[in-house]
Amino acid sequence: MHKVLVLDFGSQYTQLIARKVRELGVYSEIQPFSTPLARIRKGAFDAIILSGGPQSVYGKGAPSVDRGVFDLGIPILGVCYGLQLMTYLLGGQVVPSARREYGFASLRPQNRRGLLAGIGDRSQVWMSHGDKAERVPPGFAVTARTSNTKIAAMEDPARRFYGVQFHPEVIHTRQGKKILSNFLFRIAGLAPDWSISSFIQRKVREIRAQVGPRRRVICGLSGGVDSLVTALLVQRAVGRRLVCVFVDNGLLRKNQFAELMAKFKDRFDLNVVGVDASRYFLERLRGVVPPERKRKVIGGAFIRVFEREARKIGGSDFLAQGTIYPDVIESAPVKGPSSTIKSHHNVGGLPPGLRFKLIEPLRELFKDEVRAMGVELGIDREFIQQHPFPGPGLAVRIVGEVTPDRVRTLQDADAVLLDEVRRAGIYRRLWQAFAVLLPVRSVGVMGDRRTYQRVVVARLVESVDGMTAQWYPASSRLLARISTRIVNEVEGVNRVVFDVTTKPPATIEWE
Repeated sequence: MHKVLVLDFGSQYTQLIARKVRELGVYSEIQPFSTPLARIRKGAFDAIILSGGPQSVYGKGAPSVDRGVFDLGIPILGVCYGLQLMTYLLGGQVVPSARREYGFASLRPQNRRGLLAGIGDRSQVWMSHGDKAERVPPGFAVTARTSNTKIAAMEDPARRFYGVQFHPEVIHTRQGKKILSNFLFRIAGLAPDWSISSFIQRKVREIRAQVGPRRRVICGLSGGVDSLVTALLVQRAVGRRLVCVFVDNGLLRKNQFAELMAKFKDRFDLNVVGVDASRYFLERLRGVVPPERKRKVIGGAFIRVFEREARKIGGSDFLAQGTIYPDVIESAPVKGPSSTIKSHHNVGGLPPGLRFKLIEPLRELFKDEVRAMGVELGIDREFIQQHPFPGPGLAVRIVGEVTPDRVRTLQDADAVLLDEVRRAGIYRRLWQAFAVLLPVRSVGVMGDRRTYQRVVVARLVESVDGMTAQWYPASSRLLARISTRIVNEVEGVNRVVFDVTTKPPATIEWE
């Protein structure tokens, strides 16, 4: 199987490069720019892509790469900062731009025989840079320009080194996928030999080898797609030696625990144990307000419940988790110098004394890839297409302290909102639709009496992979139905507001 290495220099788009490469049928993985050359050589990569990044090659502590990567004899594509770094290290010149180029630009190809084969004149590209290449290194030729950038693309076909100043991985670059395709297939000579089916086969073999012929695996089901796909993948590898634990942490949607327990057993034939630990979780959350603290508390509580259940089950040395790539990217800079956005209990909430060995087969997959895997594993599309639900549950949709009363209020409001979204026929169009309970009260009037009650936020967003999101422009009629029903049917709520913030700058969840 061919492999592409994406070296991360801190760009917000790094994960999109890996995702686009996989969409083209080639396996890719992201590693930090500081990855030792010996590890890169040992990994037997067939091509390397140098990502963009926010810094200048001349800046103090600017991220760089071992100069030896250019002696490996494999194709290299530099993107934005990657082009500038390649220029700098190979003997060209990089200078600050007279003005920062950010946004759309028209590409003017000078040579369409290599990387830009099939790319039209004045094709739209997306720029985001402060520095620019002023002089190409020896052996390179300029192959594209824009009105503001005389070196928008450069090529050294003899050594198979290429660079683009724009971002081919983002949707704003109209023919970006074609450019990446040219690099992978026309230049690097790779084959589209990666697919979800082949990934499943490889992971099943890895899990069998890791677990061995006798040991058991315990898997925590959250009620979402990620944990169920993880469970079915592990089940395929070890059969009935997988024991799933579905915990009612008191933070699930209304009636969700009973409904899913029946589905797990009857539809998917999983060996599942149901545990009512709602009182335990809510007691642990008493007085906890900071969202990061909530996540840590819930993550630790999950592990303690799992450990207790594992002792009952016996022989469970492994814990399978549904950690996916966005969890990792947003939790910690494990793949590069990107900033931590928030921790996830799957990633950052495990106590130091964890007695399990972790199995995280989805760790390098995006959400849409996980859903595709779920279809391959036989999960019905209705379940697959359900909206993502956070691992900490409603705790991160209750701003402030989590109490049993506030949970019930949010469960009722959320049920109304989802019912109206489904009735409007837009559920599948949305990435997520949910309610948030605020820690404030507002003055209102009901039945000629003054009220001082809670405020609920309606959040409806569209997205492809959860890394960015747009708020959904819901009709005034739909918003009116949601608001009217919540105020009339949910006790203690007298005001509903609508969240119209994109990601970034906000996150999809409120905490």
